[in-house]
Amino acid sequence: MSSENTTTAAMPDVTGKAAHRAVRYAKFTIGYNVIEGIIAIAAGTVAGAVSLIGFGVDSGIEVAAAVVVLVRLLAEIKGGEPDEAKERKALKFIAVTFFALAAYVTVEGIRDLIGGEKPDTSLVGIVLTGVSIVIMPWLARAKRKAGLEMNSRLVVADAAETKLCAWLSVSTFAGLLAFAVFGWTWLDPVAGFVIAAFAIMEGKEAWEGELVCDDGCEDDKDKAAPADGKSCSDDCH
Repeated sequence: MSSENTTTAAMPDVTGKAAHRAVRYAKFTIGYNVIEGIIAIAAGTVAGAVSLIGFGVDSGIEVAAAVVVLVRLLAEIKGGEPDEAKERKALKFIAVTFFALAAYVTVEGIRDLIGGEKPDTSLVGIVLTGVSIVIMPWLARAKRKAGLEMNSRLVVADAAETKLCAWLSVSTFAGLLAFAVFGWTWLDPVAGFVIAAFAIMEGKEAWEGELVCDDGCEDDKDKAAPADGKSCSDDCH
């Protein structure tokens, strides 16, 4: 296969229905995470739950990442040239914010463990994260399907970010529910530590620019077509 054919195969198709679905998914991600973040931070502040506050802050950061994705998609659909330099700078800022979130929930979690702080049970937080457990996996699958149909690393990488959010919802929900049932004060800071781990993972991916690694990636020839079901976004450099 010639290098020209490889490049052509790697170009995303922004003319079909999948591209427009991807735009709708990006807009839904922004809207949902804005609402989720506001509710989570407010409920976490009232209950004194570090994990729930961290979950809400993570939602806000995800909004910023989704905006980068949406702007890129719209530019490609309209035939414009996306400004990858600006996108990478934005993602590096998002990465730093993820790292700051990890540091915050870690420090607060350690402080609560040492000081024996006891958060209040948050029914709002339990319901919110429970809803997210249903919505986020569906959204991640839908994004990935659209991304594979488009042959777009951008959308597939965004789907991976959403999948991480789904796991984050599970860990936060489990911590909040277990605390409500058993009353173990250490569950909230431990759930916060899990959020810190997810934030570091997401921050690392943002720093490495995976969400703008669409046309400039180093491709293996056998990954040019998405028919094998594998995401080439995982091997972007």
